[in-house]
Amino acid sequence: MADVARLAGVSHQTVSRVLNEHPNVRPLTRERVLAAIRELAYRPNAAARTLVTRRTHTLGVITADTMLYGPTSMLYGFERAAHDAYFVSVASLPALDRRSMLDAVDRFLGQGIEGIIVIATVDTAVAALAHVPPEVPLVAVGCGTRASGSSVAIDNAAGGAAATRYLLGLGHASVYHVAGPLSCLDAKERVDGWRQAVREAGAPEPAVLAGDWSAASGYELGGRLAAQPALTAVFCGNDTMALGVIRAMSERGLRVPNDVSVIGFDDVPEAGYYLPPLTTVRQDFGVLGRQALSTLVDRMSGAIPAGLRVRVAPELIVRASAASPD
Repeated sequence: MADVARLAGVSHQTVSRVLNEHPNVRPLTRERVLAAIRELAYRPNAAARTLVTRRTHTLGVITADTMLYGPTSMLYGFERAAHDAYFVSVASLPALDRRSMLDAVDRFLGQGIEGIIVIATVDTAVAALAHVPPEVPLVAVGCGTRASGSSVAIDNAAGGAAATRYLLGLGHASVYHVAGPLSCLDAKERVDGWRQAVREAGAPEPAVLAGDWSAASGYELGGRLAAQPALTAVFCGNDTMALGVIRAMSERGLRVPNDVSVIGFDDVPEAGYYLPPLTTVRQDFGVLGRQALSTLVDRMSGAIPAGLRVRVAPELIVRASAASPD
C-alpha cells in the first residue's frame, strides 16, 4: 500500500479510502490511485486486514454430501446472496449427526468464520442443532418449521395444501400422496399439508406411500397406485418422483391428465418440459438464500436473538399435468 501511495503521490490514508470506496476522494485522485494499483498489480492482503479489523468476511455452510435438488439449490441460493459481501466456505458431511455437526462448527469457529448456515433437511441434523452453543451465530435452512434456534424455511405444509386443494377444486374425489422419505422434515411437512387439505374437504384419506425422492421410487409407487380403481389424482413430494409416476401411468395405459392428474413439488428447471408439462409447487431458492443471509447477518450483529423463524411462501405453478376428472 505504501508503494501505491508513493507512485500515486498521495498518502497511505488516501489509498485506504480508495480501496474501501470512501466517497470523500476526488475523482482525479481516485483515478490516479487506481492506475497505480493496476501498474503495481497490488492486491490487498486479506490476512493482514483480518488482523486489523478482526473480521474474515467469511461465512460457513454445513450441508450433507448430496446431489439432491433441494439441498444443492439451497446452497447455491445462499452462495449467490452472499457473493458480493462474503466468502463462503462449505463443509459437506457424509452424515449430519451430533458429532459431525459439532466438529464442523468447531472447525469453522477455529478458522474465524463469522456466521454459519446449516442445511438441515433431516431430523438427525435438527436434533444435532440443539447441542450447538446458543452464542454461535447460526441459522438453519431446509429444516421444516419446528427447528430450535433461528431458521429460514420454505412453508412446505402450505405448498402441500395448495397442491391438494387445487386437485380437489378440479373435482377429484380424493388425492393420493407419494411422499419423500419421512426422515426428511420437508417431506413430513408436505404430508401434513396434504392431510390437512384432504381432511378439510371431508375427502377419503388414502395411505401415504413414501419414496426416496428418486424417479425410480416414483415409478415403483406409481405402478402400485395404477392398480387403485379410485385413483384420479396424485400429489408427489417432488418433481423427480412425479416423473416416475407419470412413466408408470403411461406404461399401464393411463393418460396424464385425462385419466390421472399429477402434481409435483420443487419446479425443477425441466418441469415445464415433462410430457405433459408438470403442474408443481415452486420453491424460490433465491428468496430463501437472501432471507437466510439477512437473518444470519442480523444474528451476527446481535440485532435479533436466537430463535427467529422465517417462512418463505411457495407458489403453485399451473401447467398441463392436472385437469378435471372425466
